[in-house]
Amino acid sequence: MRQFILHIDFSTLFQKSAFFISIISLVFSAEIYSQEKLSLKSDSELSLSEFKKLELIQSVLSDTTRQDTAVKKFVMKKKPWKAVLFSAILPGLGQYYNESYWKIPVVAGIGSYFVYVAIKNNNKFIENRDLYDASITPQNPSGDTRYKNLREFYRDQRDQFILYFGLLYLINLADAYVDAHLFDFDVSDKYRGGVFISPGKVGIKLSL
Repeated sequence: MRQFILHIDFSTLFQKSAFFISIISLVFSAEIYSQEKLSLKSDSELSLSEFKKLELIQSVLSDTTRQDTAVKKFVMKKKPWKAVLFSAILPGLGQYYNESYWKIPVVAGIGSYFVYVAIKNNNKFIENRDLYDASITPQNPSGDTRYKNLREFYRDQRDQFILYFGLLYLINLADAYVDAHLFDFDVSDKYRGGVFISPGKVGIKLSL
């Protein structure tokens, strides 16, 4: 009968096991380090991409805000309906508000002339009406036709100049409204005008 004796050198086995375990640990540590480095790199690239996107969005918003600000900056210096109100209260006052001072004597002069002629013709109308009424007698029931014709003439003249004044009043309102709109625009270099005199001719020349 044979006997087998198994001799185990535990010191050698422990040394080999420790060496093998250390090799596995090094490999595992290297793998973990590689994964962490890759993760950090990905996070860095992602952060850079997000930063660029954020920067682009901020740039677009900044441009939009700048455009909105540029649009909002324009404010009309003169209010058209305010100018119309002034001219409605007193013709020429809207032109004063719009700083078109040269128009004030034009409106005032023409308007005063129309009012003066209308009042004058109205007085003549009343005078000839009364004379015509006094000329009607039982002997002459038709009255004096001369006073009657003068009465009709002065009445028509009065009504005509009242109409002229009404048209001037409306033109005065329209001019105040348009002038207030154009107050912020310089059109002085876009037109030239003047009076020309030639043999047998006098006129105004306007170049646009």
